[in-house]
Amino acid sequence: MKTALITGASRGIGRALALELARRGYDVLLTARSEGQLEAVAAEVRQLGRTARVLALDLAAPAAADQLAAWTIAQPGELTVLVNNAGYGLWGRFEELSLAQQQNMLQLNLHLPVALTHALLPALHRPKAAYILNVASTAAYQAVPTLTLYAASKAFLLSFSRGLRYELRETGVSVSCLSPGATTTGFADRAGMNADLQATANKVSMTPEQVAQAGITALLAGEAEVIPGALNKVSAALTSVVPKSLTERIAAGIYEKYLG
Repeated sequence: MKTALITGASRGIGRALALELARRGYDVLLTARSEGQLEAVAAEVRQLGRTARVLALDLAAPAAADQLAAWTIAQPGELTVLVNNAGYGLWGRFEELSLAQQQNMLQLNLHLPVALTHALLPALHRPKAAYILNVASTAAYQAVPTLTLYAASKAFLLSFSRGLRYELRETGVSVSCLSPGATTTGFADRAGMNADLQATANKVSMTPEQVAQAGITALLAGEAEVIPGALNKVSAALTSVVPKSLTERIAAGIYEKYLG
């Protein structure tokens, strides 16, 4: 059976991606820290008639990629989709945020997807067609003051996706990058954003289900990049023609004014 591994699958976009893949006939392997939330998502998948297996794991731990890859390879079925979704942001000025917290974020946002992809590529080469979906952000397209390292980590993920996609162009493995904008998930709470900033973001937020549907459709169509939502597409496109100093000033104007 076709099987998809989704990291950060306990809620938000990860949960929605898992359910979208299940609707399209995939069995799923779900991983995140919270076993209870994973089991709840697994139950939803089973209601759709697909198999779901879960592994509760701290994905920011240095050994997480090796543990997850070994577990994945040991599962029945043929791994045909890898979704690198796990990640989070931290809001605040770089020098004022804890370095340890920022390094933990980079471990999850950068090192996990790189190590996991490297470990699982041999398995992904076995099917006639396989897919890798890296979940970035519209923040990948510009520097975002007060989300400086988060935006940089997503820019890395976008560049990694495109470079790997080209390297694998003559194989059966297709690589896509999903870059959502504001989405109604727990991202803002985890990032430490205050209520005023969250209220501003909610005015233009998409639902996780909308993001997942766009992402999986683009993935299976073999598209290199997908930015869900017309406003998000326009915003990302403008970053290629508007001076960087201006886009940085605009972003800072949105985020800095809410800092204490």
